[in-house]
Amino acid sequence: MKRYGFNFLWMFAKSKWHPEPSEPNLRELEFIAEEGFDLVRIPTDYRFWTHDFDYLHPDERVLEYIDRYIETCNSFGLHVCLNLHRAPGYCVNSPQEEKHNLWRDPEAQEGFYFLWRTFAERYRGISGDKLSFDLVNEPGNIPPTHPCTREDHEKVIRRTIDEIRSIDPSRPIVIDGFDGGWNALPELADVGAIHSGRGYFPNQITHYHAEWVAGADKYELPEYPGMVAPGLYVDREKLSRFYDPWREVEKKGVEIHIGEFGCYNKLPNDITLRWFEDLVSVFAENGWGYCLWNFRGSFGVVEHGRPGTKYEEYKGFKVDRALLDILKSGMR
Repeated sequence: MKRYGFNFLWMFAKSKWHPEPSEPNLRELEFIAEEGFDLVRIPTDYRFWTHDFDYLHPDERVLEYIDRYIETCNSFGLHVCLNLHRAPGYCVNSPQEEKHNLWRDPEAQEGFYFLWRTFAERYRGISGDKLSFDLVNEPGNIPPTHPCTREDHEKVIRRTIDEIRSIDPSRPIVIDGFDGGWNALPELADVGAIHSGRGYFPNQITHYHAEWVAGADKYELPEYPGMVAPGLYVDREKLSRFYDPWREVEKKGVEIHIGEFGCYNKLPNDITLRWFEDLVSVFAENGWGYCLWNFRGSFGVVEHGRPGTKYEEYKGFKVDRALLDILKSGMR
């Protein structure tokens, strides 16, 4: 997973605005492949193929979308990391919409194991160079609806890995850090999985005035490097020290990858670019691959809409060339 790329949101969140999955965008995939990127992470919402919390009878028509995603990305030489962003009984976003708690309810756990067994069987013939499984996005303790201890989490993750490997022993498996992907998992250093971190520190920069984050509307305009909030000074050294626990886990023989990072589009772009330059240099110094959230949109490299951005018309896209160059600078 020393790979570099973007999250694509074709099946990210089912809603009245997005009731059906999207087809892969060939122009976007061609662009990133031509620019030297080699990874597409696909966060999915199980509700696209599941009705009324019936976890064990997926809609085959919808699973065929995932077949096409993998086949299409692979045709451009891109590795696919298939992720359950919303899993039976858990999502970091609006967990209250779930009927069960993945970490403690047998119904959700059986549905979760069933889905990963299904994917393992379905894609057993695809090389590990082309496809990896990212088990659940940003697990964590979310009281009161979805309490979870690290012991609860570890039990479910170990069982899921065993279920997959009983069918496809060589499939690369990715596990996200705890508490929103932020915290390293030394207790799972022995399972042979890739550990996936996040690049959303400090939150006052990455989620400045993000509408879905409680209190973010009151964030004062941060400086970078400098005071991002009262009493919190952040520079490159501070960014690097944030990942000390991840480096400690890496010493145990664990491979580290940054499955998501980025910055919402309300922050002026000059501040954002200084932060991106330092963060990507930290990832590069550690030899870690990374995956931007997302390609086109409010966190992306195309048409993100941050104030003060100088866009360039490039290969048919309105690109933040400065950001694209920073992303490419960390690729090894």
